[in-house]
Amino acid sequence: MTLQELYASIEGNYEQACRVLRIEKLIDKHIRKLPDNPIFQRLFDAADAMNPTELFESAHAIKGVCGNLGLTKMASFASTLSEEFRPGNSRRMSDDEVRSVVTDARALYEKTKNCISAYIGQAL
Repeated sequence: MTLQELYASIEGNYEQACRVLRIEKLIDKHIRKLPDNPIFQRLFDAADAMNPTELFESAHAIKGVCGNLGLTKMASFASTLSEEFRPGNSRRMSDDEVRSVVTDARALYEKTKNCISAYIGQAL
């Protein structure tokens, strides 16, 4: 599996990652680190507790990481959550709607982790 094929399988935007990171070796380096990034579990824990501060901070961090890596769908989930819990913003979503977004984000994250693991495994 090539890096471009990985991006296709995880619903990412390889061209966007190239524009930001510029060198395929850097994209490869950072995409391999994604499964071990604790910020995702922090988001899931914050959603379980419905902790608005942690939801905002973790979603905002994920939005940046995923935006830089061209993981546009995951960045979109994170953007929705960060705007929902941004200090000073009024809530527009119910807790159940937030949980639904987090459930979808978690499913995409698990799929992404599995695809990255397969990519790493075949490269060895």
